[in-house]
Order: sequence, then structure tokens, then C-alpha cells
Amino acid sequence: MNGTIKPHFIPDEVAVPTQMALFQDWCSQQFGIALPTHDDLHAWSVRDRGAFWSAVWDFCGVIGDKGDHPLLDAGHILEDRFFPQAKLNFAENLLRNRGDGDALIFRGEDKRELRWSFDELNAAVSRLQQAFRTMGVRAGDRVAAMLPNLPETVACMLAAASLGAIWSSCSPDFGEQGVVDRFGQIEPRIFITCDAYWYNGKRIDLAGKVRALEGRLGVPFIIVDYCGNAEAVAAELKDGTTLAAVIADHPACEPVFEPFAFGHPLMILFSSGTTGVPKCIVHSAGGTLLQHLKEHRLHCNIVDGDRVFYYTTCGWMMWNWLVSGLASGATLCLYDGSPFAPTSNVLWDYAEAERVTVLGTSAKYLDALERAGVKPRETHDLSSLKALLSTGSPLSPASFDYVYRDINPSVHLASMSGGTDIVSCFVLGNPTLPVWSGEIQGPGLGMAVAVFDETGLPIREGKGELVCTRSFPSMPIGFWNDPDGSRFRAAYFERFENCWCHGDFAEWTEHGGIVIHGRSDATLNPGGVRLGTAEIYNQLERIPGISGAVCIGQEWDNDVRVVLFVKLSCGTVLDEDLKQMIRQQIRTGASPRHVPAKIIAVDDIPVTNTGKVVELAVRDVVHGRPVRNLDSLANPMALELFVDQPELRV
Repeated sequence: MNGTIKPHFIPDEVAVPTQMALFQDWCSQQFGIALPTHDDLHAWSVRDRGAFWSAVWDFCGVIGDKGDHPLLDAGHILEDRFFPQAKLNFAENLLRNRGDGDALIFRGEDKRELRWSFDELNAAVSRLQQAFRTMGVRAGDRVAAMLPNLPETVACMLAAASLGAIWSSCSPDFGEQGVVDRFGQIEPRIFITCDAYWYNGKRIDLAGKVRALEGRLGVPFIIVDYCGNAEAVAAELKDGTTLAAVIADHPACEPVFEPFAFGHPLMILFSSGTTGVPKCIVHSAGGTLLQHLKEHRLHCNIVDGDRVFYYTTCGWMMWNWLVSGLASGATLCLYDGSPFAPTSNVLWDYAEAERVTVLGTSAKYLDALERAGVKPRETHDLSSLKALLSTGSPLSPASFDYVYRDINPSVHLASMSGGTDIVSCFVLGNPTLPVWSGEIQGPGLGMAVAVFDETGLPIREGKGELVCTRSFPSMPIGFWNDPDGSRFRAAYFERFENCWCHGDFAEWTEHGGIVIHGRSDATLNPGGVRLGTAEIYNQLERIPGISGAVCIGQEWDNDVRVVLFVKLSCGTVLDEDLKQMIRQQIRTGASPRHVPAKIIAVDDIPVTNTGKVVELAVRDVVHGRPVRNLDSLANPMALELFVDQPELRV
């Protein structure tokens, strides 16, 4: 990198020391070791994982019995056990605060607002805890939900966790088959949903979908009243009731917290399901809690009293990540609906009004804001905002520039990458380090992240597979209905011996940061050279008139050629001049090998329910292969646009 290029952000530890810096000093004193730099801290956290994770437990004040052995190191990533003697309750750690201060603040577009205090949240959890117990929910049972990002959703999850039940959720925009594909596998004891929800200013009624789901899931249904029609929806069910009726006979009191093992199952999350029925990924209470505390407190610098907002639905792992912010004493700002309704400033209006300190979103949203010409810096007071988080897909250098130019020039912009698989991050931000354009700042503490070449050797230059060479607490317990663990091992551990292979195509930077180039199973391979699709998407962001894209490798003439499909903004035409502009930008901004052999305009780009472009599904359609589990897509009809494209036959 040119030495004249400067970082966007340089931390000032003198003014206000971050939690990361305080933790570094604390560990140095507690363990009598020299940790002068963050690299030294990270090296120690990986070298002595037992001491490190024990330190996270103590520094973050985990409520529970830690036991005598923080790690039983068996010498194999699948056999290590963290805190085998520990006992804790996940919900108790999130419900540690009391009083009339804000615990949850909610906005449903411009249609509804709610505000719950810590006392009100605890009261709601206690009433739901009693109700669930009366309905027969016990430790190990599954409680499933199809809900908006409501305060009631948070309370239901915490009530289930307090009993040792296993929580699993999706958002109400999931199709009927997508819901059944997920929850039909885990056989929940009860199912919680709502009467309707708002999106883009429109009310979406759920009565018909709820009736169909009851017939297919065959369990008691609880209807949350969001739009004023819960009683009518419940009345049409054979075994349905409202949330209000469920808790009516249970007075508010202090919740009861039974301690469970560190490895007790807490939640089931699902893979996207674009290549088959979604995998049911089981996560532990202790591992999730400890990993989230580390990421929130240390990497995001969240402290008691912060106001944390992440734009997410209950079908994305970031919802689970957000809710854990309660364990760090944060107020959670919840939002449900379109981020552009009633205007493109709706989230910034919310952030300004509630003095949000940590705001999280997706790379796709930031790109859409820039394309729409939104400049919050000019229209909003965002002086309270200390961190802006981004995940979901790689954050392009252009989006880094946009944030510091048009949102907040002094914010800590933290690009993060991990996933549903670990309900957390492998690589993420660090408030003690500079922010360089286009880079994730580095690996998480305690995460032995490496980049391997195709032979399994670590590399510091060039692109390769993102791996983790040692165990960590938030590794999944396994997959549901995988008794011998064979599907779980095949998903992450067959590529490299004794090593987690995440499926991301990554590269170290000269600053010790990471660049993610996309999913490695969607990596392009023309002429045997592996190329990341994110590198192409980054260049397209610099070209006006392109509102979306998907890039695939098409098998052609005993090789692979790069094919780029673009969705154009209204009024833009894909003529030869625009094609040449695209090719030239990709050639100079990425490399000549990245230049697509074909550039084709389409009316829509297929994405999952969480907004991720489905490159593999498009590739299958182009090659005439069936796409399984279309219900995982937000717009499955878009795939028809890629069937039998004439330009792909020449």
C-alpha cells in the first residue's frame, strides 16, 4: 500500500481508555505477563486459551460457578471442553440490571413505539417463565418463534433460556415451507407468532399463513398482538391462544434461574438452506455468552449505559448477538420494518432521537444509502455514535469512504465477519487499532485465525481459506438430528485435519488486518486462478447506474469463464459504453483476470431472506441444475431470469 495513504480512524486511548486497553492492562497484572501491544495480547489469548477465557469470565463479571478447569485441552479441536465444571444461566446474565432505566426501546417503522424498563423486562420474563412451565416446557424442549423484532420476542427468548429450553426463531416474512423446513426438524413444544406486521408502510396479515402452519407443525400456538388482531387470529386455530391470555394468571415476580452446564444447548440457528434443507446448528449457553461478552465489551467497547442498535430480523444471527448486549448493561434499540420507510432517514432519525452509541447494519444497506445520496452527517446529530458495525457481506473500500465522509468522520467503523455457524465473529473490529479502508481490523481474541493455501499450509501473502486452528467456546455443540456427528464434521473439519475451515476466501493485509473476498465455494476459478467475487462487487460500487449484481463462474470450453449479471437503476441502459466502463473499472481496480467474459442485464438479483446474494443458486440455474429449498430466498422468482440466457450459449 502507498505509504502516503492514511487510516480513516486513529484511536485516542489517552482521552478515554477503551475496555480492550483496560483488559490488556488487567491481564498483564493478573497473570504477571508483559503484554505491551495488542498483538502480544492476541498471541497470549491463543497460546493460553484457558487463562484467557477465564479472564474474560472474571473481567466481564459472568454470573455463575466457573469451576476449577477453564479448559480441558484434549489436543483435538473436536474433543476440547471449555469450563466442564461450570454452572450458569444465560438469561440470568442478561437480566442482571434492575430499575426504571430503559432496557428495550422499539420502533416499528412509523407505526408503533414501545419502551420497556429493566424492571418491566424482568416482570415480563417472570410471567412468561411461569406460563411456559404451565404449558409443559422443560429443559431441552424447543421453543420456536416466527416474530418481528419486538420486545416480546426478547422476553420470550429469555423466558425459554431461563428454563433451559432451546430457542429458535425466524422472521414473519419467511414462506410457509421455509418455516416448516426449519422448525419441522426440531419439533418444538410451542410455537409463537404474531397477528400481522408492517413492512414498507404496508400491513402484512399472517392469519392465513398461521392457520396453514398450525396444520403442519401440530403444536400449540401463541399469538403476540402487534397489529391489534391477535384474538381473532387465535380464535381461528384449533390449539391457539394469545400471549396476553397465556400470562394473565401469572403475577409479575422475580424470575427463577436454574443453573445449567456451560455446554447446555441454548439456541438453534439455521444455515441459509440455498443448497438443501437448512442445517440445524445447536449453540451452547456458556459459549455464546462468553463469546458475545468478549466481542461486545472488548471489540465493540460496549459499557453499561450504552445504547446499542443493530438493524436485523429474528431470522439473522445478528438478532441473537444483539440481545446478548443486555449482559453488558446496554439498552437495546429494536427496530422492525423497512430501513427506508417512511423515508431513507428513518434509522438515522431513530439513532439521533435515542442517542445511539453503537449502531450496526449491513454492507448492503450502507451501499444503498450512498447510492440514494443519503448524507446523515449533514442532516442529523450523530455525536453520540462511537461505533458503526457492518457485517453480512464484505464492506467495500468505497463504503469506508462513504461512512467517514457522509456519516461520521470520527466513528470507529468495524467491519466484522463470522456467521451463523459460530453465532459470532472470527475477524472483527478493535477500538485500539487504526481503521484502514477495505480491511477488517483483525482476528478476535482467543481465535486462532489463519489463512491456508490449498495444501493446508498457512500463508501471509496471497488469498486462501479462512480457518481456525484451535477450539473456541462458541463452536457449535453440533447439528440437530446428527447423532454420530458425521454431518457436523463434514461441514467444517474434513478439508483440513484438526482445523475449522469456515468457507471464506480471505487474505492478510500489511497492517495485520483481513480482507474477505467472499465465500470460497462461490470463488471464481478461470484458468485455475481463484478469484473472489467481492473484489468485483467492490468495483461496481464505483459505477453509477448499477443497483445490484451477482457474479458466477460458468463452465465453458473445458474451463471457467466469469459471468456478471447486473441490475440497473431506472433509466440506465446496458450499452457497449457502460459495458466498457465496467470492464475498465474491474481491470484497473481488481485485475485483468477479474474482467467478466459476459455482462448481462437482469431485472432482479435473487437474495436470501437475510439479504445475501445467492451466487450458488444462480450458478446452478445457469448450468441447468435444480435449486433446492427455494423458500430460503426472499425473491425466488428472480431465479427464472437466469434460465436459458441466450448470451450464455455463445
